[in-house]
Amino acid sequence: MMFISYSRDGYLREAYSIDKPDLIIVKLRAIEVYVISTDKIKKQFKRILSLDAHPGHIATGFAVGVFISFTPFFGLHTPLAVALAFIFRLNKLTCITGAWVNTPLTVFPVLAGSYKLGETMLGNKPALFRVTSLEWGSLKEYASAIILGSSIIGFFAALASYALCYWLVVAFRKNDPALKQITNEMEIVGEELE
Repeated sequence: MMFISYSRDGYLREAYSIDKPDLIIVKLRAIEVYVISTDKIKKQFKRILSLDAHPGHIATGFAVGVFISFTPFFGLHTPLAVALAFIFRLNKLTCITGAWVNTPLTVFPVLAGSYKLGETMLGNKPALFRVTSLEWGSLKEYASAIILGSSIIGFFAALASYALCYWLVVAFRKNDPALKQITNEMEIVGEELE
């Protein structure tokens, strides 16, 4: 059995499988279909939370990835995350995972919010924001406002995600005696232990 939701223009917007509750099917346009498995998401977060690294190192990589996910450079989020992880010696897994936070479900609301915030900060009155695709040609006229707004939203999202990720890593590790001991020692020393 499926729960199906349609957009105003008649396209299938989302569908939830009641028989398989771990799958979320999203269709934003007539040809794009995204299947998101909540089991895969949970497994990825468990991998991150149990990494053998300082919680601050894990959280920093995730926060940088979250900042990248809010930039309007679609198609470059993963390469940017990998490049910054190498340059700043961040955890690559957490940086890439953070870069995937802004999903196809949230891209357009984030873009609209970035545009409005950017225009307001530039001292302009925001005009009607119409975007037909995520290609640079359709975003070019809004570029300065979107880049400014997404940088500010991304910065605050990165701060919040750093705090949340750090707390989650420490809380997760307190359930495992071996990880708890290592985490306590890392927090006292302030760096990774060999």
